[in-house]
Formats: sequence, structure tokens, C-alpha cells
Amino acid sequence: MHTVRVAPADAWWAVQCDVIGNDMIFKSGARAELAAKRLALALAEAGELTKLEVHGRDGAVVGKFVCPPVDPQRRTGDAAPDLARIAA
Repeated sequence: MHTVRVAPADAWWAVQCDVIGNDMIFKSGARAELAAKRLALALAEAGELTKLEVHGRDGAVVGKFVCPPVDPQRRTGDAAPDLARIAA
């Protein structure tokens, strides 16, 4: 299982993932969360079980999501509908 994490990084927000060597840094927590969701969905679309963790400014976990791997027979190539499902 891969993990995608949104966490505070000083005055910024970081998206961390065990399959990417460098953190992605954002000014806005909302933008970081959106990027993390897109990354988690892309990994699921590639057949990887992925956990998404969102941490608040105090470091506490404020959200957890699991993106199950997409069956290759059901791949659409468009993650937008799934993104809407977990964005709420």
C-alpha cells in the first residue's frame, strides 16, 4: 500500500508520497489536498492500493481515505468522477 500525505511544512503545506522522492510544496492547504487526491487517484488508476492522510496545521490527522486499485477492465482514464466522490 502506498501512502500520500498532506502535512504542514512551516508556513507552507507539503504533499509527501513514498513513490515520489521530493515533497510537493503549496501555499494553500486546499491546493495541497487537491494535488494529494489527484495523486492518490492516479496511483489507484495504475492498480495500486493507496491511503491518503490529511493532517491539520497542528499535525493531527483530520482525514483519511483509501483509494482501492482500479480493476484494469474498468479503467476509464478519467479520474474526475472519482475525485468528486472523495472531495466531499
